[in-house]
Amino acid sequence: MGLHENNYFLASAESLLCDQNDRFLFSEAEIRSLDVEICFDLPEVSDEYYRIAIIRDVSKCLLLDVLDLRSALSQTGNEDEFAILSAAAQVVTWHASFKFCPRCATELIMDEADLAKVCPSCGHHQYPRLSPCIIVLVRKDDKCLLAHSSKFKSGRFSTLAGFIEAGESAEHAVEREVMEEVGIKVKNIEYVCSQSWPFPNSFMLGFMADYSEGEITPDGEEILSADWFGVDDLPTIPPKFTISRQLIDRFIEGI
Repeated sequence: MGLHENNYFLASAESLLCDQNDRFLFSEAEIRSLDVEICFDLPEVSDEYYRIAIIRDVSKCLLLDVLDLRSALSQTGNEDEFAILSAAAQVVTWHASFKFCPRCATELIMDEADLAKVCPSCGHHQYPRLSPCIIVLVRKDDKCLLAHSSKFKSGRFSTLAGFIEAGESAEHAVEREVMEEVGIKVKNIEYVCSQSWPFPNSFMLGFMADYSEGEITPDGEEILSADWFGVDDLPTIPPKFTISRQLIDRFIEGI
């Protein structure tokens, strides 16, 4: 079922649903008694639980119960649905994680106009956190570089990725991360696309790059193994909804 075209304010709902001023609007039972439309038909596959409400106004809301966020994202029908679910999950995490002012420790309250929290004591504004990252597929002739991370399931390979550090450009982060993780230099770095990645608040900037020089040497900590793979001998790769898969598919299609 598709999402509405209206703009919605995203808010968390635990046992009660709050508005922007932290006033309780509905209990969970009251939400379910309204004219509620379920946006996704999701399986119950884990005990990781998110309860998210997408609110248009006080007379109608959309309730979304998500069991296993990765599974939910994998079932989204288009980029708009992915973006809504990703945003909602990140707002829930932010709402639960940032309750006090980082300057003076006063309890934060919701801003009346923006999706932000404000300190009633010192006036500091706290917005939902974003952590910029790069993710890159490196090409060498008719092969691409894929790596097995220590966090992956056995047999799974993907593109290289890492956080952008303070003061550096995204392109420099590509060069640094590739060198740190597998010991090679790259050139012809080209931006391709981006994706919000709610684990918990990453913003992925996707790149393609060409091999320049060096021998693959996995760092042994983040990257356990890496190699060059052709289109006909690809290992197990990430699912379709991920930006890493978009980069790999771009390589497969020869773009």
